[in-house]
Amino acid sequence: MIKAVILAAGKGTRMKSDKPKVVHQALGKPMVYYSIKAAKDAGAEKVCVIVGYKADEVKACITEDVVYALQEQQLGTGHAVKCAADFIGNTGDVIILCGDTPLITGATLKKALDGHQADKNGVTVISAVLENPFGYGRIIRDEKGLSKIVEEKDANESERQVQEVNSGMYIFKADALMKALSMISNDNAQGEYYLPDTIERIKDMGLKVDAIPMENVDEIRGVNTLEQLAEAEEIMRNR
Repeated sequence: MIKAVILAAGKGTRMKSDKPKVVHQALGKPMVYYSIKAAKDAGAEKVCVIVGYKADEVKACITEDVVYALQEQQLGTGHAVKCAADFIGNTGDVIILCGDTPLITGATLKKALDGHQADKNGVTVISAVLENPFGYGRIIRDEKGLSKIVEEKDANESERQVQEVNSGMYIFKADALMKALSMISNDNAQGEYYLPDTIERIKDMGLKVDAIPMENVDEIRGVNTLEQLAEAEEIMRNR
């Protein structure tokens, strides 16, 4: 069974709007629609949308068949996913996406999912190589492959030079994810529970972890401002 969890609880203050970020429209559909569609196109049979800020408004804009989990306090991505623990369960694989990345495609997710399953990974991170990686968590590799992910705020000078970045999209073995989420802490610059911190925990369990770079780096683009939304729409039109 393949499931998907879509993070859509944030406020999106930089959009300069009272509306939740994922409700803003791209080509006539709310941003979150595209993440739901990509997940289903990749083979997810069930989708759970994590809601928080103005939850009812987010639910009202979604017409697809999904379930919801509520994140009452915004305590980070790891905490958000934990709010969907009952949905995720302990069997199969789970795709984790953000509701503000409308350019991701089902084809890219399917390719990552196929690699994840073929290699029997505990977690597969969807990454991208950027000319300017500023602001993104960095993919740190060692001789065995993926070592860890370091957030920009917590990265040292050499780690900041790394151009391979975390897209914020993942495929996890459900049981490994649930176990790892119970082990992470919020001892970091933001005081939040980071989902990427589960990677080292899963590695410690003896499971394989890897990062697969996407071919089209546009698909990583998160939308945080109205300008970025306009850019995303332009890319969609050109497709």
